[in-house]
Amino acid sequence: MPRRPAAVDNWLLVAAVALASTAACSSSGVIGAGTAGTSGGGATGVAGTSGAAGATGAAGTTGDAGATGAAGATGVAGDSGGGGTTGAAGTSAGAGTGGQGGTTGGAGTTGTGGRGGGAGTTAAGTGGRGGAAGTSAAGTTGAAATTGAGGTSCPGATYDPSSPPATLTLSGSLGAHDPAAYVLGSTIYLAATGLIAKTSTNLTSWQNAPSPLALPDWAKTATGASNLWAPDISYFGGVYHLYYAASTFGKNVSCIGQATRAALDSGSWADQGMVLCSNIGETDNWNAIDPNVVIDDAGTPWLEFGSFWSGLKLVKLDPTTGLRADTMLYPIANNTKGGIEGGWIFKRCGTYYLFASWGACCSGAYDYNIRVGRATAVTGPYVDMAGTNMMSNGGTLLVQGNTSWVAPGHNAVIAYNGKTYNIYHALQGSSTGQATLRIAELVWDANGWPVSGGP
Repeated sequence: MPRRPAAVDNWLLVAAVALASTAACSSSGVIGAGTAGTSGGGATGVAGTSGAAGATGAAGTTGDAGATGAAGATGVAGDSGGGGTTGAAGTSAGAGTGGQGGTTGGAGTTGTGGRGGGAGTTAAGTGGRGGAAGTSAAGTTGAAATTGAGGTSCPGATYDPSSPPATLTLSGSLGAHDPAAYVLGSTIYLAATGLIAKTSTNLTSWQNAPSPLALPDWAKTATGASNLWAPDISYFGGVYHLYYAASTFGKNVSCIGQATRAALDSGSWADQGMVLCSNIGETDNWNAIDPNVVIDDAGTPWLEFGSFWSGLKLVKLDPTTGLRADTMLYPIANNTKGGIEGGWIFKRCGTYYLFASWGACCSGAYDYNIRVGRATAVTGPYVDMAGTNMMSNGGTLLVQGNTSWVAPGHNAVIAYNGKTYNIYHALQGSSTGQATLRIAELVWDANGWPVSGGP
């Protein structure tokens, strides 16, 4: 079945100065004793003269003040400088001079701060890489990380069985089929089938936004489409790209086109026309719908797409024009047991994860479910937890429906505030329920496999 979303950071200078205070002590003067007068013969003797007053003892000289210790040398890497040595004791003068104060060692300066680690990136689907953080300690700020699908960083929490991931409680405008999302700053931009658009600044409250693009005449003429399906938002080559699909239900006469604009939060999308088509002037056993863009390690954009028929494919894009770069077509996944579509490639910790929807989204068994495999190269091979190639019906089950949420699928994956989430739609209550936006936290087990909180 055709449907798909895609797309859319850190002195103590303690100067202890010891000042030795001095005490000056003077010695007391001695009072001379007068000689007693002799007795005259009956007459009063002459009073003896007073002895001369003893001289006042010389005051002791003040000891030299202890010199202030020289500042300790700057400590290396935050170590304190060595303490100052104690001054030699002063010599006595009179009552003795005060000893010389010991010098106080200056406190060591704070060591240079360590270098910040590389910043993680967030984004919807595409493999952008985060900018490295600036060095700290006089602390220059690093360049801001660009949005993307994780790149070589490892966003997302580690799986804890005692606190498993859960779905988020959403509010606002939640009608969406085949949602794709892109993160720019704190805002999430979402687009879905019918070329509807929504935004959120917290991932839980959603508001409608203007439709990005009307059905182009060329797409209507080529495919007979009445609206546009399963868009994807990406950024490369200095502009934002909106890839979309034009088709009709159950047929693979289909085209993928693109529109561009310079800013994601302003301006208008300009249609750039067809990127590739299936069964337009030739015979193809594949379907050109459900586009999704991923950026590889070299910065090259790749377009993943496909629905039913012979499965999911991959082509290289020109990084300047966003058009197909060559004629190579890489098959990456298939499910001969019941169909496959809605692919999304998310790059994390140097590994490419391919998420895909199996089963029927919109009729019959309504058994839509989400599967995953991974590869070390963007072109594959993608294998599941059991080691089965996704080209041979491989794909580890990630999300399946229940009585409350039927047929969950067409998964997109984003990184937001250091966590990862999968975004998809599900039918509320039954197969006749409204296609509704669902978001669940996506965590990662010890072996690097995703665990979703869906449905």
